[in-house]
Amino acid sequence: MEKQVALITGAARGIGRGIAEKLAEIGFDIVIDDIFDEKEVQETKNALQEKGAQVLYVQADISRADDRAKLVEAVRDHFGRLDLLVNNAGVAPAKRTDILEATEESFDRVLNINLKGPYFLTQLVANWMIGQKRDYPDRDFRIVNIASLSSYASSPSRGEYCISKAGVSMMTRLYADRLAEFNINVYEIRPGIIATDMTSVVKEKYDKLIAEGLLPIKRWGHPEDIARAVAAIALGYLNYSTGEVINVDGGFHLQRL
Repeated sequence: MEKQVALITGAARGIGRGIAEKLAEIGFDIVIDDIFDEKEVQETKNALQEKGAQVLYVQADISRADDRAKLVEAVRDHFGRLDLLVNNAGVAPAKRTDILEATEESFDRVLNINLKGPYFLTQLVANWMIGQKRDYPDRDFRIVNIASLSSYASSPSRGEYCISKAGVSMMTRLYADRLAEFNINVYEIRPGIIATDMTSVVKEKYDKLIAEGLLPIKRWGHPEDIARAVAAIALGYLNYSTGEVINVDGGFHLQRL
């Protein structure tokens, strides 16, 4: 098969769906991973197919080792190749709780999904990509991790989320270092305040902060903003970069006085 294949975790909706749609537009076939029944993902599949992509949906919880193995095997069986992995799946704490009162249960849930899952999924995919690179040295293989401004910005009411995303940032550096000898590039994208289901519960708070000048670019971000950054990587525009951090945050990272 000549078309490149991208696997995007958490791609049924939100940022993941935005990424999947953009990659379909630029010519990729798409593997959607999420935790929903397939019938709940049909509308997303239809939208991708209308853009010309062959689409595979795999229901898999990346926090579970057996599901990660099932996911990779399904991609191998269906497409026989994987050119781009986008580690996007992630959750916020079920309840925002001060770190002086936060529970181990919430910590384990968030870290297992946001960090442990992508860390070991990347291990599986990276080893497969290394084999593919040996067989097809002219192909490009890339990994993109979706982190967050919470990789470095403190939010004591959701400490487990911040720690998980800080871990994703170090994971990016580790895999970029390790995979460079195989010419497999690894990137990190740090979204800012993006309009999704996850942020809908704090819309009023961030509307006010943005209006008061929190961001140099005075608007919410959208999934397509993240998707364009992933597309630039997928199209090879950053092939002489690895371990690179791309802030898609309206300028939040500038830390202005």
